[in-house]
Amino acid sequence: MATLTKRPVQASLESSIRNTRNIGFIAHIDAGKTTVTERVLFVAGRIYKIGGVDEGTTAMDWMPQEKERGITITSAATTCEWNGYTINVIDTPGHVDFTAEVERSLRILDGGVVVFDAVAGVQPQSETVWRQADKYNIPRICFVNKMDRVGADFFRTIDTIAHRLQANPVAIQIPVGQEDSFRGVIDLIEEKAILFPDGAEKADGADKTPQEGPIPDELMEEVRVHRNEMIEKVAETDEDLIVKYLEDREITKGEIKAALRRATIDYRLVPVVCGSALRNRGTQPLLDAIGDYLPSPLDVPPVRGKAYGSDEELSRAAEVGAPFSALAFKTVADSFIGRLVYFRVYSGKIETGAMVFNSTNGRRERLGRIVRMHAQRREEVDEVHVGQIAAAVGLKETSTGDTICDASAPIVLETITFPEPVISMAIEPKARVDQDRLVDAMGKLSDEDPTLKVVYNDETGQTIMSGMGELHLEIIIDRMRREHKVEANVGKPRVAYREAITSHAKVETRFVRQTGGHGQFAHVWIEIEPLERGSGVQFQDSIKGGAIPREFISAVEKGAKEALNAGPLGGYPMVDVKVSLVDGSFHEVDSSAVSFQIAGSMAAKAAVQKAHPVFLEPIMRLAIVTPGEFLGDVLGDLGRRRANIKNIEGQGGVQSVRALIPLGESFGYASALRSLTQGRASYTIEFESYEKTPESVTVV
Repeated sequence: MATLTKRPVQASLESSIRNTRNIGFIAHIDAGKTTVTERVLFVAGRIYKIGGVDEGTTAMDWMPQEKERGITITSAATTCEWNGYTINVIDTPGHVDFTAEVERSLRILDGGVVVFDAVAGVQPQSETVWRQADKYNIPRICFVNKMDRVGADFFRTIDTIAHRLQANPVAIQIPVGQEDSFRGVIDLIEEKAILFPDGAEKADGADKTPQEGPIPDELMEEVRVHRNEMIEKVAETDEDLIVKYLEDREITKGEIKAALRRATIDYRLVPVVCGSALRNRGTQPLLDAIGDYLPSPLDVPPVRGKAYGSDEELSRAAEVGAPFSALAFKTVADSFIGRLVYFRVYSGKIETGAMVFNSTNGRRERLGRIVRMHAQRREEVDEVHVGQIAAAVGLKETSTGDTICDASAPIVLETITFPEPVISMAIEPKARVDQDRLVDAMGKLSDEDPTLKVVYNDETGQTIMSGMGELHLEIIIDRMRREHKVEANVGKPRVAYREAITSHAKVETRFVRQTGGHGQFAHVWIEIEPLERGSGVQFQDSIKGGAIPREFISAVEKGAKEALNAGPLGGYPMVDVKVSLVDGSFHEVDSSAVSFQIAGSMAAKAAVQKAHPVFLEPIMRLAIVTPGEFLGDVLGDLGRRRANIKNIEGQGGVQSVRALIPLGESFGYASALRSLTQGRASYTIEFESYEKTPESVTVV
């Protein structure tokens, strides 16, 4: 009897997993991700009133800073139901300063919805998030938003997706009208019109149901052309369909959908739909596309990892009966229930109160309460199984990127990598008594945010925090004040300069000390030479004939590298230097590792002084999107900031400028750009490389 009653439960669970979609909304800032998410939750019945980004009333932007600024800062998770599908949704930030949130979300998702502005098309951050999705092999569909805006062009946006992102988009809808006349879409697979009546955007839900009907006669020819293009693209990915297509035999709607689903999951095609999220137009067809074409946890390859304590490759199938394994991708300090650890279950299942093994740090922990999240609201559950995303209370030793698993079958999953910080500033409490609270607050915030680095500089006595940009650090300071009640003073952002040499130098150094007993003696000849940018610091042993014993050569290397940690010009680390130990001598009694380490340090410092050292400054890759009328002002300002203009592209009334700009010249650029363009331009900035600082620039 036990077997008979268990089978339907197992089948039901497998069916539930097959109908699960773990998806994220990703896009450039202001493309409309949060608005799309809000409409999806409303149409699916998860929320009963539509909020607005401008009013700060959306379900997913719950932080006070998000409500005030109208931007997404932290990724928020929720779940909704649609036509038998369980859709786990993560709404991610679009601003480059919060790219870590996108990185860790994509690491644990099965599919993505990339939102594009129908006017701007592919924007700079669109390319960044697309590359991040490529990195994790995320199947995706595209939603062309804002079809009701002046300048909207559906087919131009598809062209930019193909050319700029090197993707293979296929339109499965075409719009009925554009700009003010946008009133619906044509479903090219089902061959029907979906028209959106006025009032669909009302928060009370009035007239929210779109009207399906026959295709208007005036659009029949256009539909025929685009449907044939769609069928041809889909048929090219399937051997059976291409034969049918070439023989001019009928291809059924079911065959098109099945082939398109397979091609999407295999990254060969990207379905494209359109709409206007603000007016709630196109949301239901988007939800249908998520269910039809994005993968379930059973459709993606088994997660791979390594055996605990060895390099043996392991995999875990997405099965409830497999050993439990999950990846922690986010930590949050919740003021009500304590530290929350978000995790994605890749195999097996786990119940509240169970013991789990953290295979990343080798510790066992008890899984306290398990909650499913709806933005900041929590819903307690007794267990979670493969394919689900949840959060746990009680995992005090588990951090972002850690694997938690069954102790009897440990596995270490690939962790999450984050970009290095590019901007730093000094921070201190306004009142001395708040020093401990400041340290505690910074510890909690850096635990949540892997791109926030906090270090104490013993030489200057300053606490230095580093992050991804000015906005990032501004938000951190604001959160510290509001959430942790710590008021702080911050210094001007400090550029992380480096130092390098520009010529070859050879130096002889003797270190001799007599102290009455055994003395100290070391004699070295070293040469240094510059290397290409990005080469780091290299050491080469060129000693011949045993002039210096082997056991002392590593001491010379250690001393030389320690000396290069602080350059002669400003105390910044030296980079791209090759140090060669070419000759020297030793004393049978007085020589020691310590004496050769000191000699190596002295020689390296002297050689650097002779090799014409220079400052290197971080150069950032800047991408600006501005209305054409402000292009001249923007370019003039860039010229004053020592920017190197690389490319200017125009489409419609919008100009895209790509440039390289020194980080030190980019401080305050957000405010400057807003004032130059009446707040209508946007920009993104990312680290590119280190380059020589001009002699006319003062480095402090």
